[in-house]
Amino acid sequence: MTELDVAQLQRRLADFAASRAWEPYHTPKNLAAALSVEASELLEIFQWLTPEESARVMEDPDSGFRVTDEVADVLAYLLQFCEVLGIDVLAALAAKIDRNEARFPAPDSAKVTQRHSSG
Repeated sequence: MTELDVAQLQRRLADFAASRAWEPYHTPKNLAAALSVEASELLEIFQWLTPEESARVMEDPDSGFRVTDEVADVLAYLLQFCEVLGIDVLAALAAKIDRNEARFPAPDSAKVTQRHSSG
């Protein structure tokens, strides 16, 4: 399989929607709502699983397919949302990681070791 990049995937999704005349429905509000629905469908798979069962969900072919399919739906709507609003999704993620690294610095390894050994 050929390696795809985000721009190629966004183009395929836009072409898919255009060939079906769906663009009028792909407003930021509608795409955000659809993204939320798909994320909820992903969550539904895990709703009543124990932490141990959830960690093994991909071992069952049917559950694994459902998880993979919902992940694809979530990503598709997120990419379409970003395309409509002109958001560079990879740049947005990189900037968010930078902000999180500044907000939540990694603990000093010496302090972590001291805390665990004195506990």
